[in-house]
Amino acid sequence: MVKNLSSQHSLISNWISELRDIDIQADRMRFRKNIERIGEVMAYEISKTLPWEEKDTTTPLGIARSMVLKSQPVLATILRAGSPLHQGMLNYFDKADNAFIAAYRKHHRDGSFEISMNYMACPPIDDRVVILCDPMLASGASLVKTIEFLKREGNMATLHIAAVIASTEGIEMLKRHEPQAHIWCGAIDEELTAKGYIVPGLGDAGDLCFGEKKQS
Repeated sequence: MVKNLSSQHSLISNWISELRDIDIQADRMRFRKNIERIGEVMAYEISKTLPWEEKDTTTPLGIARSMVLKSQPVLATILRAGSPLHQGMLNYFDKADNAFIAAYRKHHRDGSFEISMNYMACPPIDDRVVILCDPMLASGASLVKTIEFLKREGNMATLHIAAVIASTEGIEMLKRHEPQAHIWCGAIDEELTAKGYIVPGLGDAGDLCFGEKKQS
């Protein structure tokens, strides 16, 4: 399943417009906050698909029958760019367990790159819902490698992938490798450059959130 949350105009469309705007991008706090807000809305939308159960709640005046989450999801994020999107999810799934994976593009002199992973921390994920956050779903290579790691940690009940902007090529790659995954996108762009950047996209989300990094 692929869900494009910009298919109907909403505040997400407004926030993504600001994320793309080169003038507004100069305000890092606003850039991070807009990604965080998108994470909150995505968490709300994803919550509608999760297992729920009835629970009796005692109020000062009686008993109320409520619907509550059957179990808490695991929120997984790819560092560092995924941190604000993850925080937005955590604001709503505030009792969730969390996983963190450092995956980045290691560039070569010929312009090519490979996905390097050098840090992983993950709670038990057997039979649990996992929501994997990465703001830019470009080629899909880093997400596929991250999912392979998660599968080594346990058998997930359901996998949701949340991206602010995705390329059609990246979506198709994920669908080939993980046909059962649910993919949630703030927007979908058609073009992907030879160097793996989404066009029109918004640039390097990690740099825009936290400042430029030294290439390795």
